[in-house]
Order: sequence, then C-alpha cells, then structure tokens
Amino acid sequence: MTWLETIVLGVIQGLTEMLPISSSAHMRLASALFFDADAGASFTAVTQLGTEAAVLLYFASDIGRMLKAWFLGFRDKAVRATVEYRLAWYVIIGTIPIVVLGLLFKDEIRDQARNLWLVSASLIAFGLLLGVAERLGSKTRSYDTFTRKDAVLLGFAQAGALIPGVSRSGATMTAGLFLGIDRAVAARYSFLLAIPAVLGSGLYSLPDAFAPSSVGLIPTTAQMVVATVIAFGVGLAAVHWLLKWVAKHSVYIFVWYRVALGVFVIALLSSGLIDAT
Repeated sequence: MTWLETIVLGVIQGLTEMLPISSSAHMRLASALFFDADAGASFTAVTQLGTEAAVLLYFASDIGRMLKAWFLGFRDKAVRATVEYRLAWYVIIGTIPIVVLGLLFKDEIRDQARNLWLVSASLIAFGLLLGVAERLGSKTRSYDTFTRKDAVLLGFAQAGALIPGVSRSGATMTAGLFLGIDRAVAARYSFLLAIPAVLGSGLYSLPDAFAPSSVGLIPTTAQMVVATVIAFGVGLAAVHWLLKWVAKHSVYIFVWYRVALGVFVIALLSSGLIDAT
C-alpha cells in the first residue's frame, strides 16, 4: 500500500462510516477504481477503530451516564427505572445479532459479500428503503419510549451492515424511522449501538490486517496507524455534521446519493471498467 492510498482510504473511512451511505462500499469501490486492488475487510474493520474513537469522544457524556447507571442499577432499584439504565441494556441486547452473525458468516463477509454487483444492489435497495422509512415514519418517539423489542429489531437491522453497501447507521436509522423513532434520536442511537460491535470487529481483525497472506493492498504498521488517525479526525467532523443535519432535514439527500452511486457502479461493471471481485 502506498501513502497516497493510506491517506485517501483513511479520509473515505472517516467520512462514510458516519453517514448512512456505507463506508465498506466506498472503501471497496475506491480500492477498485483508483488502486486496482481491494484493501480488504480487515483494513476497513481496523480503520473503523478511528471512527469509533471519534464516537466515544463525541458521546463521552452520554456513555458515561449509561455506564454509571448500568453499574448502579445492579443494586439500586430506582436507577433501573432510568432511561440511561435501559439504554445501556438495549445497546447490549442490540449488539448480540451482529456478533453472532458476524462470527457465523465471517468467511462470506470477507469474500463473496465484497462482490461489487452485490455492493451496488445493496446501495440502491437499502437507499430506497431508507427513503420509504423517511416517508412513512411518524418520527415522534424518543429514548424514553424504547423497548426490548426495539432493541432486538434495531440490532438485527445493524447486522445487515455486515454486507458492504447496506451501511450500519443507514440500516439502524431506517429501522428506527419505521418504528416511529425521531430521526435525530435514531441517528444518535445508531452511533451508540455501533460502539461494541465496531470496537470488537476492529480488535478481532487486527492480526488479519497485517497477515502476510492477505490479498490485495497490504499496509505497514505506520500506514495503518495513520489511516486510523485520519479516520478519527474526519469522523469526528462527520458525526457532528450529520447530527446537525438530521435534526433539521430529511435523509433524502443520502437516498438519492446511494441510488446514483449504485447505478454508477453497475455502469462501470457492465462496461468492464472494473471487476466485480
């Protein structure tokens, strides 16, 4: 991997991980278009540690209150009635589907799921689904109305992001909107829900990212660190912008972008300008 590739992929990871447009799809496409080799699922997973560090910093106060309530709730019945205590458990419950499915389908996720035909179809289909959810969702529910059922459904929605092109935040926001959750609340919860899964995936993928047998672009330790740091800085700005945007605007801008990008990828594949695998 060259330093140009390191910088470009770090920026792409930081920007697209936070937006509902699929970071894995953009990393896969950028690698195919500009560098003629796939950086790989492990590189994507490890650089996501940078974006999750940005999430941890941005939501530090929220996370602190949730952790405090979770620990105190074991011995204080009054604390168990708080929103923070319930949210902490909902994040734990919602993380289970992506952990189980990620381990069961690890090989498929790293190989067949990165086919650009599947990526383009996912961009379009789940983009349109996000648009339908924006159109039909009541967007009236807040954190204090969350239930265990919501946690399970949002957890399975997040697990859909194991397929490049779906988008972790996009899938969770889509499910949240269908459940009537306020757009900004759904976006914030999607970031909180992603923390355990992304941190676990990144740490789990560290050995594979530097494995000599890796296929495609192989980064040095220094390049991996730099890409992760870049992803952190760009990601911090991106999450701030997104939460400001969804508080006042619809998500249709992301819907049309996803559809346009998916059609663009299909055109490239059909013309033979890029390979699907």
